[in-house]
Amino acid sequence: MEEDNYFLKIAMLSKFTSYKISQKSIARFRKKGFSESALDSLSTLEEKFFPSSEIFITQLKNLPNNAEILEQERVILKSARGYFRMDRLITHKTTREWVEALIFALVVAMVVRTFLFAPFRIPSGSMKNTIQIGDQIFAKMYAYGIPLPFTDIKFFSQPIQRGDIVIFPAPPDPSIDFIKRAVALAGDTVELKNDQLYLNGKEHEEPYAFFDPASRYIAIHTPDVSNFGPITVPQGHIFTMGDNRYNSHDGRFWGFVKIEKVKGKGEIVYWSKEPRDGLLGIFEFDSYRFGRIFHFLE
Repeated sequence: MEEDNYFLKIAMLSKFTSYKISQKSIARFRKKGFSESALDSLSTLEEKFFPSSEIFITQLKNLPNNAEILEQERVILKSARGYFRMDRLITHKTTREWVEALIFALVVAMVVRTFLFAPFRIPSGSMKNTIQIGDQIFAKMYAYGIPLPFTDIKFFSQPIQRGDIVIFPAPPDPSIDFIKRAVALAGDTVELKNDQLYLNGKEHEEPYAFFDPASRYIAIHTPDVSNFGPITVPQGHIFTMGDNRYNSHDGRFWGFVKIEKVKGKGEIVYWSKEPRDGLLGIFEFDSYRFGRIFHFLE
């Protein structure tokens, strides 16, 4: 069965394999000591595509001075072999160069977003005043380890610190991301009494916590906002809350966050604009908050 799968993979790969002698190939052959007569013969095949090694070798046998060429058959095949050749699919050089540049840019962007820094736009006020509605931030995606794409696995993992601003899939709807503050770690006992946070039975100072008087009425009529717990954070989890304590849908409502689900750490505001209705909002220059640009999150 394994042998059948091996040959199936080889057959599929061969569909995307072609052979071509390029100017770089000729230069490589010259460095390896090919004679000028052999190089002249090989240059007659330059920039021609051959869909299989059999067809390519047949063409090599038809060349003048083929004795020397066939002695170097393995070297020539290795140099001429290519996979998924863009110039085979797009023959127009300028168009091909544009497509290659676009693909390269997309790959770089994907690598940067996955492993280094990812942009996030903040649509709600749950993290006021630390993060404002309309802020656009960069998150450090390697803060807690190097992620393996499409999995929750991280290499060289680093611990989350109490007070970190973390990004993770929203427990109520994993298709969107939440950004909250990690207020308690595994093993901590969390309790709120009249808006005061207690960790392990002791008062915990939170200079970032914001209590919006305008939202006080909503908070009074919402269970477990000002008073919560005590509850102990299980191993492998963290407890999160938004800094805007009267207006944040957070761990007080849906519980804990698995550490493995945390994607990254909020680092810096790179752009900020107060949301305005209508298309003309982009021309309302007083809505741009230039003072928040390059503001580091704490």
